[in-house]
Amino acid sequence: MQKHAASTHEPSAANVAERVRYAETLCVDRGLAFTPLRREVFELVCHHSNPVGAYELLEELKAIRGGAAPVTVYRALEFLLSAGLVHRLAALNAYTICHGHEPGHGGLLLVCGNCSNVIELEDEELERSIARSAADLRFETAPDPVEVRGICSECRHRAEG
Repeated sequence: MQKHAASTHEPSAANVAERVRYAETLCVDRGLAFTPLRREVFELVCHHSNPVGAYELLEELKAIRGGAAPVTVYRALEFLLSAGLVHRLAALNAYTICHGHEPGHGGLLLVCGNCSNVIELEDEELERSIARSAADLRFETAPDPVEVRGICSECRHRAEG
């Protein structure tokens, strides 16, 4: 049973650069075109410690590319989603960096209802259990991560203190 958890935190310039290098390598290995625009949108997502909406990304992209339109950001995000570089959080209608390393991993996203911090949890046993339970009901699960809302330890600590 492999469990891995990664939390979003304030990204440093070195951390962002490392993520971009990883994304470039992943795209080259998979024969995907990591265009300058896709890279810029990915970098913008990487600079956020919490999930970010497409229109906020659009405003930031306009500072780099004055004529950027919503479709520009959405197409780049679609690519990043399909490449497994970002996750879309349906509950927040926002995007966050994917910390998983296996193509097509589903995972579990723990989303803090107070601060929007996201903890990405990879638990193969849990994923298999969900898929088995769904299959018992003749339901086929999607590879999208499961989102669970709650309160992170930092917000809980602040509330208690």
